[in-house]
Amino acid sequence: MSSFGKTTADTRRCVFCGKYMAGHLTQCPFCREAVPQVQLSRREGPNGRQQIRHGLLYMLLGAVIHYFAGGYGNPIQVPLPASVLPLITQYLTPLLFLGGLGLTLYGLFLKFRS
Repeated sequence: MSSFGKTTADTRRCVFCGKYMAGHLTQCPFCREAVPQVQLSRREGPNGRQQIRHGLLYMLLGAVIHYFAGGYGNPIQVPLPASVLPLITQYLTPLLFLGGLGLTLYGLFLKFRS
């Protein structure tokens, strides 16, 4: 304990008797109790890397579906009626792509926050 009543960095309190002891000791010199070692673990939550990977995969999936549904892959024709293809190319694939972009940005936010 320093002269101002504050503990220094290399001391800690015994959880049983409350007296200050050296930080490297595993047994209190006053009450002879074994002091448990406290290890802090990382908080478990959403993983930023996994969110980024999923977002990039959704973006790629949206781009590939848009490519083939738009008729750009000429040898391969999509076996869907012609009335459904504009719905897919105008609404669904951009929605899938933008959802993947949002998930990627959320993963980047989580990665930078941790």
